[in-house]
Amino acid sequence: MRNRKISILLLAATYVGTVMGAGFSSGKEIVTFFSVYGALGSIGIAISGLFFILIGTKIMIISARIGAYSYQELNKYLFGHNFARAVNLFIFFVVIGVTSVMLSGAGAVFHEQLGLPIQLGIIITLILSYITVLKGLNGLFAINSYIVPLMILFVLFVASSIAGEHPHLLVKNLLPVQLSDNLSWAGSPFAYAAFNLMTAQVVLVPLGKEIQDEHILRWGGFWGGLTLFFILLSIHFSLSVFPDTFHYEIPMAEVVQHFGTLIHVLFLIVIYGEIFNTVVGNVFGITRQLQSAFHLRYQHAVLIILFVIFLISQVGYGKLLSVLYPIFGYMGLFFLLCLLIIKVPEK
Repeated sequence: MRNRKISILLLAATYVGTVMGAGFSSGKEIVTFFSVYGALGSIGIAISGLFFILIGTKIMIISARIGAYSYQELNKYLFGHNFARAVNLFIFFVVIGVTSVMLSGAGAVFHEQLGLPIQLGIIITLILSYITVLKGLNGLFAINSYIVPLMILFVLFVASSIAGEHPHLLVKNLLPVQLSDNLSWAGSPFAYAAFNLMTAQVVLVPLGKEIQDEHILRWGGFWGGLTLFFILLSIHFSLSVFPDTFHYEIPMAEVVQHFGTLIHVLFLIVIYGEIFNTVVGNVFGITRQLQSAFHLRYQHAVLIILFVIFLISQVGYGKLLSVLYPIFGYMGLFFLLCLLIIKVPEK
């Protein structure tokens, strides 16, 4: 029973770590999808949190029952053999794009916050990613077991400290008094959930196949999704108190500067850890798909993926995130709809 509980925590941490990448932990993604709408963003976060719990768990359960080695097999089950080819190709390019954003985000942390060259951050991340991905699933679990708890503690510390200093802003920034006539905010939670779940399946599908135990998958999915909801809400509140940070590439780092140099530096380390964690998770998942499609050696597939994301990352973090994420999110709504209506296969 104790081993099961540990496995549930590790699975939940891996789920959280997969979603909490560059855009999430830096706050840029949350600004784009939620915080720009003020308190209405809280409703969007609640909707997204529900999807993370229900759909994330469903992806893993289906993957376990059909024995899906990579997301390619899952999409064959969801969409049929012929249409799955187009969906898999689309998701492959989405995940490549997202991983490139993560890599570019690592460069942004080095440049905007530390005053170091962008390329230094990118190259260091590439080298560390290659070493970690070669360790397979164990390397992925090892990173998440450290980085995710630290990120949660930092986010809760920042949000609770701000709430303590500005308690009157807690209700104002989290609970909308009235709905806006502009309903553009209403599409954001669906696009956000679709985008993140579509990319997270790269990691969630192999996890379902490897773990198999549905008790672990269900509770790991539940706690992972619930944790994502609370972290989203905490970051949204922290950013909403300081709306002047919205235009920065790492807005959460600007918020944390209010707590002194030591906290700021520690938070940058954790943000970098989250970015690195998602790069590793995505490269791990994409490598499996590339291996399956072209029968490449594992090391060669990893090197190809890292080279491609390096080239795309040169576009720049802010540009990549603000353009690619919303486009991928709205295009992924069909994927989310299919997962909502599809039945889980019998054991």
